Amino acid sequence: METDLAAAYERCRELHREHGRTYYLATRLLPAWKRRHVHALYGFTRYADEIVDRTESRPSAERAALLAAWSNKFLAGLRGEPTDDELLPAVLHTIAIFDLDLEDFEKFLRSMTMDITVTSYRTYDDLLDYMEGSAAVIGTMMLPILGSSDPVAAREPARQLGFAFQLTNFIRDVAEDLDRGRVYLPEEHLDEFGVTHRTLRAGVATPAVKALIKAEVARAREHYALAAPGIPLLEPASQACMRTAFQLYGGILDEIEAIGYDVFGRRATVPHHRRAAVAVRSLLTRPGTPVQLAA
Repeated sequence: METDLAAAYERCRELHREHGRTYYLATRLLPAWKRRHVHALYGFTRYADEIVDRTESRPSAERAALLAAWSNKFLAGLRGEPTDDELLPAVLHTIAIFDLDLEDFEKFLRSMTMDITVTSYRTYDDLLDYMEGSAAVIGTMMLPILGSSDPVAAREPARQLGFAFQLTNFIRDVAEDLDRGRVYLPEEHLDEFGVTHRTLRAGVATPAVKALIKAEVARAREHYALAAPGIPLLEPASQACMRTAFQLYGGILDEIEAIGYDVFGRRATVPHHRRAAVAVRSLLTRPGTPVQLAA
């Protein structure tokens, strides 16, 4: 059983390294014993996302059935039933070790189910409802692993950081999401700038599109500002990791700004030299120091 558990943690780590390079780099700043639990949560969320995103050629009902079957394996594991899944033993072990809130996992799986049939969101509140399960709960799942001197005070900033990270991804990946038939920028925001789905599908950063993206970047930064007070509340050993993740994901917004809000021209990424500099600076920062996006 221990070998199977070790293999499951390794599989989660591989998924994290392959698909979450920015966060994976930040996670390497954690104490070794915490890393594998973060990998387990990432593996859980990524695998579910892969079921949804890598089966697009299949009918919706079939995709929903695949996700439901995997969800049922997870639920059976929670009941103590044996599982032959390649990564769930690590997830179940992490949940047990930290007594994680199972409602967070239920909300996450609900949002993944939404991704199969919901392709756009009318209002920002509608999008926030989706992101409650796809992003905010990731923050609250992570909090017991990271540890905090005041878990109650740190909870809302953790949720806000989940929102901030996912909004950053949505802004950067407009073109990629369009290829999957999805638009995560709310209809009410598109209407405000006179942008339509057809405009976005044209793949041209018109003045109206750029104005829309600029406004979305500002909105994402509001969530970063709400998340910032939570990082100094984390256990000292976890702060360098989250400072790095905070700065690097926020840095994607800087890169989008630097390319004139043209999210179609190229994918905005933080240069490797800046990634390394941020990680070193975070390691050298005294725990408890306030965090903010780089000017």
